[in-house]
Amino acid sequence: MSVPAPRIRLSEVLTAILAGLACFLVIDQLRLFGSPVSSVLIRLETQYYFALIALLLPGVFLIYRSPWAALDAGFGLGAFLAPLWLLLHAETIANEGWEFLAPDHAVVASSILWLLVLEAVRRVTGWVLFGIALVFSMYPLFADLMPLMISGMAIGFRETASYHAMSIESIVGLPFRAFANLVVGFLVFGATLQHTGGGAFFIRLAFALLGGVRGGAAKVAIVSSGLMGSMSGSVITNVMTTGQLTIPAMRRQGFSAKSAAAVEACASTGGVLLPPIMGSTAFIMATFLEIPYYQVALAALLPSLLYFIALYAQLDAYAGKHGLEGLPDSEIPSLRTVLGEGWVFIVSFALLIVFLLVLQQEALAPWAATASLLVINQFRQGRMVVADWGAWLVAVGKLLIELQAILLAVGLIVGALSVTGLSGTLVNELLFIAGDSTGVLILMGAATSFILGIGLTVTAAYVFLAIVLAPALIDGGLAPMAVHLFILYWGMLSFITPPVALGAFAAASISGANPVATGFEAMRLGVAIYLVPFLFVLNPALIGHGPWQGIVQAALEALLGVLLIAWSAQRHLPRLGDPGLIAAWLLGLGGLLIALPDINLQGLTLTNALGNSAGAGMMVLALSLARFRAQQAPAVGS
Repeated sequence: MSVPAPRIRLSEVLTAILAGLACFLVIDQLRLFGSPVSSVLIRLETQYYFALIALLLPGVFLIYRSPWAALDAGFGLGAFLAPLWLLLHAETIANEGWEFLAPDHAVVASSILWLLVLEAVRRVTGWVLFGIALVFSMYPLFADLMPLMISGMAIGFRETASYHAMSIESIVGLPFRAFANLVVGFLVFGATLQHTGGGAFFIRLAFALLGGVRGGAAKVAIVSSGLMGSMSGSVITNVMTTGQLTIPAMRRQGFSAKSAAAVEACASTGGVLLPPIMGSTAFIMATFLEIPYYQVALAALLPSLLYFIALYAQLDAYAGKHGLEGLPDSEIPSLRTVLGEGWVFIVSFALLIVFLLVLQQEALAPWAATASLLVINQFRQGRMVVADWGAWLVAVGKLLIELQAILLAVGLIVGALSVTGLSGTLVNELLFIAGDSTGVLILMGAATSFILGIGLTVTAAYVFLAIVLAPALIDGGLAPMAVHLFILYWGMLSFITPPVALGAFAAASISGANPVATGFEAMRLGVAIYLVPFLFVLNPALIGHGPWQGIVQAALEALLGVLLIAWSAQRHLPRLGDPGLIAAWLLGLGGLLIALPDINLQGLTLTNALGNSAGAGMMVLALSLARFRAQQAPAVGS
């Protein structure tokens, strides 16, 4: 009996068509073959942005349906027609300044687009970002009625709607422009990797390399989830995909349910911080800082490596403490076999790196890597058939549609802050509260980033903080690159920090652990991620600023510091075992003092030399106590 073919839904067909047209439009703007085909309609840069919105915004109402099909159809039609109308009138908008003084029909189109962007982000992300975008986008209407600290210049509804839709500071502001010019290609590359087997390859590669070592399953999770998190940019998505394989493997090896879930949450969170892709956030950061992308990638490399090294050290200590050996040979694939099956992914990834870091062609890089992967894959055993191509386009469409909705809504926030002058007011107030203390300003920045990042996606949190908080920290004398990485780190810490800990909670749903206990375990395993941002914002040598001697010294001090803290957190030292409670505290405090650069907090000054001396003394004392303890009672593990 024949198996009936799966029913193809109209919404999926339309999503695939929209994705295909959007990809063609983006590639066409790269001018690879001379004048763009779309130049018949698109002559201004803003017309390109409106065209991309017209192709992608209707997709939200295809994918995220309401109970009323007619309402979805109406919203989808409006989401296509409103930006199309703005596209057709873009030259008049630019020439006559409609973003400040628009005729009635332009106000109507602008209001429709404003409304539909809000509804789109509500459907995609839920109520948190929708509520923030709604309040901020309407803020210009009553800015003059707010308390002095958050007051601004008020404007009417007509001007607010027009500014949101037709200026280059709001809906088509910097977040969406970065998406249209750079990020789309990397989302397509990530989807292509998944649909050609790249995700499975990186997981198998990690098993082949690390599965046999002590605590191998957890170390596999670090590598595989770190790599996939860098490409996906979504902590939750990464946990729910790679975690389906890594968490059961850790449980079989002897990790507790909460520890296995916490490992996956920490690795997936760190992946978004890992170059070269950093979940596409790096490209938006480069746009904010007006620098080439490769500078962001190089700056982010050392801090992310410090985090993963500390996480690796903790897991090695955990495995040693609990006597957990490597996975059995039956669960470890042959490295030669894995490389033979997946060499195409290494080639495409290498091509991506060459285009990014050597040729410095950020916009072209993901398309070149995607093209090579798709072409070579068709000559392999797992080549894509017609149905696979359709599924690939649908997956691409969903990624583009979802992130576009988020960034359009964040653009509304940016626009409101811009038109009212509130961003400047917030900067001045933060600087006033901090006084002359850089330490207080940084602590305020960390707390603000954490609070404002709760419930937001990584990209949305970063863009929001880059507008609201980063200028104050930069005006306080901190390095711009360090500031933007700092807010990225602290803006996403809610994924592993209770009471929110969305990444840890998602992982706990796979392992069956208590979600809150998993969150606290993730905090312990990921302790370095709380410290590293302070290190590089206080000492930019850790992001590659300054002479090489200073960079090497800062890197070695930070490395030793995070290793000592990692061993302290697990109360286990290599070859010595459990050092005891006092020695563990000495290790942690000594590691902190060694890692910290010169600091001055409200008159309390700690020089790097003094910190190193005190920290080294504590380390030696802790090691002596641990060695004495080990001689009295041999340690478990090694």
